Amino acid sequence: MIQTNEVPLAQKLIADIRHRSTRPIRLMEFCGGHTVAVLKNGLRQLLPENIKMFSGPGCPVCVTAAADIDKVIALSRQPEITIATFGDLMRVPGSDSSLAQSRADGNDVRVVYSAMEALDLARQNTGHKVVMVGIGFETTAPTIAASILQARLEWCLNYRVLSLHKRTPPVMKAILDAGETHIDGIICPGHVSAIIGSRPYEFIPSRYGIGCVVTGFEPLDILLGVDKLVRQIESGRPGVEIAYRRAVQPEGNLKALELMEKIFEVSSADWRGIGMVPQSGFTFKPGFRDFDAEKVLQTPHIKTREATGCICGQILRGVSSPEDCHLFRAACSPEHPVGPCMVSAEGACSAYYLYGGENG
Repeated sequence: MIQTNEVPLAQKLIADIRHRSTRPIRLMEFCGGHTVAVLKNGLRQLLPENIKMFSGPGCPVCVTAAADIDKVIALSRQPEITIATFGDLMRVPGSDSSLAQSRADGNDVRVVYSAMEALDLARQNTGHKVVMVGIGFETTAPTIAASILQARLEWCLNYRVLSLHKRTPPVMKAILDAGETHIDGIICPGHVSAIIGSRPYEFIPSRYGIGCVVTGFEPLDILLGVDKLVRQIESGRPGVEIAYRRAVQPEGNLKALELMEKIFEVSSADWRGIGMVPQSGFTFKPGFRDFDAEKVLQTPHIKTREATGCICGQILRGVSSPEDCHLFRAACSPEHPVGPCMVSAEGACSAYYLYGGENG
């Protein structure tokens, strides 16, 4: 919410945007956190009608492929395995179940708030293999890496990680290469950029002629980001800018990057609605593959079935809006989600459901 003392600056930014923008502009907010902030604060209604904002694939739970959800559920059903997961993943529907249902069936599924909490479960339950489900972007990968280093230091041999992490810049490239939707500018994710910096986005203006601005999650952060993008677009000089200097530097967080470099190497990854994207995931370096749940545990092949009528994949690609889905607010709701975009707190469908879409 825009605070009282921030109103004059917000009004000035909105007035500047209205004054400068002379053409139709389509901006993608990559991060699900930005989508929530935009809708919750009514920013789409405050901006001029020629500026349209739409969601991208920036919800880590939402982009986790259906086959990977099924894999986690199958692992949870194996004896002597404890699944440790972040809470958002619990209610994501798989082909025939969910982690919440698996726990209700008597399997050992735990919600944790950090990878170190999962490691602590492994310390306390030496008779079980504890599998931390590693989802998220570059924001969470360093914390997973730190837990693996600590497990190695303690010789905690029953700790495993299923790495489903995703890398942000390669999927941006995949979306731009697909050309399914016109994009004039990208609001880059603040939390991811706090780790990787702004330099990894430099290929976007140089190769595609599209501007990028890294912003935070407060209304003023987002308005400042939009203002900078409008300036770039109207001047015909696309570039990469930071509107979140209190958290992001061009070079990123060098310690976090070094930590990831020790444990992980880049690999392809499967994205819901997008498919296999080269160089968009993390797998384990040879010296740490004893901690790789996929390599050292049996992960049975599951015949995955997508939910009929769910368009989460199209929403994640920026092709469709939640309001385009005939299941939205009907068969699909937060109480009875059909797809992950309605489950996660950063999911576009959940945000539209709670705060309204184009018209509030």
